[in-house]
Amino acid sequence: MNTWKPLVESLLRERGPALFGYAYVLTGDKHAADDLVQDALVRTFQRGRGGYSIDQAHVYVKRAMLSAFIDGKRRAKARPELAGVEASGAVGDHADAVTAQVALRRAILSLPPRERACIVLRYLDDLPVEGVARELNIAPGTVKRYLSDALARLRESHPDLEDLNDMLSGGTHRVAVIDKENRS
Repeated sequence: MNTWKPLVESLLRERGPALFGYAYVLTGDKHAADDLVQDALVRTFQRGRGGYSIDQAHVYVKRAMLSAFIDGKRRAKARPELAGVEASGAVGDHADAVTAQVALRRAILSLPPRERACIVLRYLDDLPVEGVARELNIAPGTVKRYLSDALARLRESHPDLEDLNDMLSGGTHRVAVIDKENRS
């Protein structure tokens, strides 16, 4: 029996939803997220290596997902259009929160791949700038520029959002990214 098979089964059982969620935030599409998780699992375990803990395997698979996502975006010449998403069926204040979440998610998905990757690593994974730089193998100053550009794009494309920082920090409207930096 392959030494990695029980690890993959445990990883998917314990961390599968988190891995899928991470892939979905990157891709914005359920099918693409499924494919990204599968590709990352193959990349991580294709050489039959085992001996990882669940935590180590989780980190390696997430890293493989991020690399596969960025590589795929580099190869793609045309950007796919985002499918329309409506927040129907919600009522009252919840409807406003859902509408704002959908608008913010669309804006995040419209960011260029490197900016989106920086946003995901910084705010979803809660990595410091230096950690994002290590993950993407770029300079911390470059990460800061990508984050600044991404946040400026989000603010520009959504001036109607009352408090972007509150939404990014998960304030009253929970979303997938968290802004813990004070901008000066």
